[in-house]
Amino acid sequence: MKFGALSTLLLGLMLAMPVHGDARAASTPTGPYGLWDPHRRPERPDLKSVRRIRFLTEDDFPPFDFQGSSGALEGFNVDLARAVCRQLKLPCTIQARRWDTIVAALEEGQADVIAASLVPSKEARERLQFSRPYYMRPARFAMRRKDPPPAFTPAGLAGRHIGIVADTAHAAYAQAYLKTANLVSFVNDAAQREALKRGEIDLIFADGIGLSLWLNGSDAGDCCSFAGAPYLDSHFFGDGIGMAMRREDGDLKQAIDYALFQIWEQGIYADLVRRWFPVDPFAGLP
Repeated sequence: MKFGALSTLLLGLMLAMPVHGDARAASTPTGPYGLWDPHRRPERPDLKSVRRIRFLTEDDFPPFDFQGSSGALEGFNVDLARAVCRQLKLPCTIQARRWDTIVAALEEGQADVIAASLVPSKEARERLQFSRPYYMRPARFAMRRKDPPPAFTPAGLAGRHIGIVADTAHAAYAQAYLKTANLVSFVNDAAQREALKRGEIDLIFADGIGLSLWLNGSDAGDCCSFAGAPYLDSHFFGDGIGMAMRREDGDLKQAIDYALFQIWEQGIYADLVRRWFPVDPFAGLP
C-alpha cells in the first residue's frame, strides 16, 4: 500500500478527532469492542444437526487459555467457549492440544471448534471457516503516568520520541502515518518498554493486548498507562480473531455467531474482559 500526500492529509483530519481508521472512541452498556451491531441481529440457529460441541484450545497462552493451579483449563477463550455452550444449551467438551496439531485435529474430525486465538489468515481461511470476530488486536500508545498526554494530532505528536519494535506491523504503521514524530526503533518489546520507564522516549506504540498485560504486571511497576484511543486497521493489524470450524459446518457457524452475539448483548462478554484484562486493551472501541 502506498501513502501519498492525500493519505497524510486524511491522517491529520482523523488524528484530530476521537476516531482513527475504523476505531471510534465510544462505548455501550454492553461494552465497547467494535464487534457487533445491535441493529443486525443474527438469526436463531437450527440446532437439529448440532447436538454437542467439542472445543479445542491450548494450555500455555495466558490469559487466553492455560492450565490453572487446579489443573483445569482457564482463560478468556475457555470461559467464552463455556458461555457459548450455555447460550445454546448444548453439552460441550473443551480439550487442550499442542498448537502445531490443533488444526489437523479439527480437520480430522477429532473436534468441532477451535477457540485458541487462531488468526484467520488467508491460508487458514482456505482450509477453515471462522465465526464473526470475538476480539480485535488494536494498537495502542502507552506513556509514563507522570507525563502530560499529548494531543494525538500531527502537530501534537511532532517531535515526540515514539518507541516502536523493528519489523512489526506497528512499526510499519507508525512509519506510514506518524510522520511528524521521531520514531525510535528497538529490537524487542522488553527494550522498548524499559526505555519508556526510564524516560528515554515519550511514548510507545505497540500491540494493545500485549501492553495491557505488561501494564497490569509487576514488570511495569505502575509506571505507565494507555494514552489515547485504540487504533484499528485491518491492513496492518488484521481483521480480528474468531472461532475456527470445518468449512462444511455451516449450521455450527450460524450457532456460534448467534451465541457470541447473545453473550455480548447480555453483558457477559464485558464481564469476561474485565475478569481477564484488568487493564482493558479494548477501551475506546465502539
